[in-house]
Amino acid sequence: MRTYKLTAYKQDGELITEESFQAEHDDAAKEKGRTLLEEKELSEQTHRLASPEGKLLLFHS
Repeated sequence: MRTYKLTAYKQDGELITEESFQAEHDDAAKEKGRTLLEEKELSEQTHRLASPEGKLLLFHS
C-alpha cells in the first residue's frame, strides 16, 4: 500500500483539510480522493491529491 495526501483550501489560502490515506495504486487513490471530497462537500474548493512521489493526481483551483 502507498500513502497519498489530500489537501483542500479556501480561496484565501486557508487550509480546510489535510489528510493522508492508503491505496494500492494511483487510480484507486484518485477514486478514493474524489469520494472523500464529495463526502466533505469540498469538490468545488481548491484541492489537490498527491502521490508519494509528489505527482499531482487531482487538482482543482
